[in-house]
Amino acid sequence: MKKILIAGNWKMNKTFVEAGELAEKMKGRLGDITQIDIVICPAFPALSAVYEKIGDTHIRLGAQDVFWEEEGAYTGEVSALMLRESGCKYVIIGHSERRIHSGETDEMVNKKVKKAIEWNLTPIMCVGEKLEERERNKTENVVRRQLEGGLEGLSSENLLKIVIAYEPVWAIGTGKTATPHQANEVHKFIRQLLTNISSEKISQQMRILYGGSVKPDNISALIEEEDIDGALVGGASLVDESFIGIVERCIK
Repeated sequence: MKKILIAGNWKMNKTFVEAGELAEKMKGRLGDITQIDIVICPAFPALSAVYEKIGDTHIRLGAQDVFWEEEGAYTGEVSALMLRESGCKYVIIGHSERRIHSGETDEMVNKKVKKAIEWNLTPIMCVGEKLEERERNKTENVVRRQLEGGLEGLSSENLLKIVIAYEPVWAIGTGKTATPHQANEVHKFIRQLLTNISSEKISQQMRILYGGSVKPDNISALIEEEDIDGALVGGASLVDESFIGIVERCIK
């Protein structure tokens, strides 16, 4: 049975000091938990502050992006080596906000995923459709393009090192949430695509997270679905009690 994974994406929130304080609160309640995997992903400047708090616990540190080159004249970018030395074990790649605001393409996502794996970082690769794409019944087309593009050229062995996160863009930060059934239907579709790309054995071992206004009061119903293996949590991960509540409900 796959271990549930709950990852918190803090996005562009929390200063160095605030991030350390939030991590300290989470450490006190979540630091010894081993039943599920827990990851928190602060902004780049706060990575060291958070790692200082959680480095000796079972909570893992993640980053929100990575660049595909190891060094050079790439102003504003951060390499996989830099993330590793900051204590990171995970990295979010291809989040819809980066696709929208930074023009990130499937090809760029693919290069980032490969570089993360090369440096033993677990990519949390995001896919998901916009509201107009869902309304035009384009969900499967969009998800297929993003998934196949992001995973192009990867071996089955490397696929097992990747986590997929399905985030319907229309449900991120809007308060709207796909019903557990709606979410699971897309997760099931993703798993079938992974089977086509590799094999059923590989696809069944890979974890697929749901992201989109996840809260303590809806996480239980989501993870009860057959193909939902955890969550990538946005706003609710910025408040210690709500993120802790999500984790505790997963354990129950």
